[in-house]
Amino acid sequence: MRLTFLGAAGTVTGSKYLLSHNAKNLLIDCGLFQGLKALRLKNWVPLPISAQKIDAVVLTHAHIDHTGYLPLLGKNGFTGPIYCTKGTYALCQILLPDSAFLQEEAARNANQYRYSKHHPAKPLYTREDADVILKQFVPVDFDKLYEIIGLFRVTWFHAGHIIGASHLKIEVEQTSIVFSGDIGRLNDPVMRPPAGVKNADYLVLESTYGNRTHPDVSPESSLAPIIQSTYQRQGTLIIPAFAVGRAQIMLYHLYQLKKQKKIPSMPIYLDSPMAINATQIMQNFSTEIKLPPDLCQKVCEMANYVRTQEESKKLDLLTGPKIIISASGMATGGRVLHHIQRFAPYPENTILFTGYQAIGTRGADMLAGKKQIKMLGSYISIKAEIAYLPNLSAHADKLEILTWLKIFEKPPKQVYITHGEPEAAAALKSEIESTLAWSCVTPGDLETVELK
Repeated sequence: MRLTFLGAAGTVTGSKYLLSHNAKNLLIDCGLFQGLKALRLKNWVPLPISAQKIDAVVLTHAHIDHTGYLPLLGKNGFTGPIYCTKGTYALCQILLPDSAFLQEEAARNANQYRYSKHHPAKPLYTREDADVILKQFVPVDFDKLYEIIGLFRVTWFHAGHIIGASHLKIEVEQTSIVFSGDIGRLNDPVMRPPAGVKNADYLVLESTYGNRTHPDVSPESSLAPIIQSTYQRQGTLIIPAFAVGRAQIMLYHLYQLKKQKKIPSMPIYLDSPMAINATQIMQNFSTEIKLPPDLCQKVCEMANYVRTQEESKKLDLLTGPKIIISASGMATGGRVLHHIQRFAPYPENTILFTGYQAIGTRGADMLAGKKQIKMLGSYISIKAEIAYLPNLSAHADKLEILTWLKIFEKPPKQVYITHGEPEAAAALKSEIESTLAWSCVTPGDLETVELK
């Protein structure tokens, strides 16, 4: 059996792993590369295996860095089944068409503002491609063994992180391999904690926060003063937030602060159709979250929902303090770009980032202190306050990852550390080797290993 790392090796995005045995090919996750241009360009490079030779896909969860390549895979000839949990399927029904829309919008903007060297610029894939690939999804249940293409036995375990997120255990003959996916927090206020996996011969482990521990401070204690100071300046607080997971946890903390009267009364807008839909999906999967149904409903009703582009544009004309939560979380596209363009040049406003910012994204650039950011074909001045909440991540940190690993009854033969920047992956490798004495490697891009 061979495992090939087609993405997320030496970087956080583009998760794709190819498991091959007896002329059968199973793809684990199928994500887009994001961040630096050099990474994004990889999305346009053909995979080393023909899409037609991939027999099936299994998904850990719905985030675009794990699923966003699927429409292109289908466009290139993949016709097999895509297995995932019911929550992941529900989220992919909104995430993949939205990703296609962003691809088409980027191409339109490039053609309108003539900032692409390609004429005309074309999208990576279209809404039609996304609609077609969604017909190939096969929803599965957690904690149930499924036989796939007559060879691979696969079980999905709760991973926390977001609705539907899972760890995958794949068994082939007498060999087993676990893919951690993105491991959720042990004490997330909304999501259930990740389930433990007791044994595996091999482990592919994420390392997004492998060199960090999350601050031991309440997000609300950090969030309240940011809101208060923006209000005192009569400014607008823009919160770029991932539509799935991060937007919902923000609503939860805003609800708690408002209930405790720790923030002034000001309108809150959720300006993202995808985030609105994801918020409603969260209510439909109540068994995966900690919140009782009545509290979940109150949290979801915290904000004014902004669905249309016309309503979104009107937000930029409103005067007075307000909070706008909008996607995308790294300011790589979507409606939040227009809000940043409108409010970033003025010091009374605040732009608050609430999670990991990949290298090369506008979010990372603003956090690094850049005073001019290229956006929608031109440069805008950044004079607004730039703030960051480091303790809202939905990823386990290095200590939480170690806690999860200690559930294993015996060490895997090999741990492959992926889905992290080089420094994070190397730090987690060192931590596991020194603490648990497990054998770890950080595979390279397109590297193939033999599993015996």
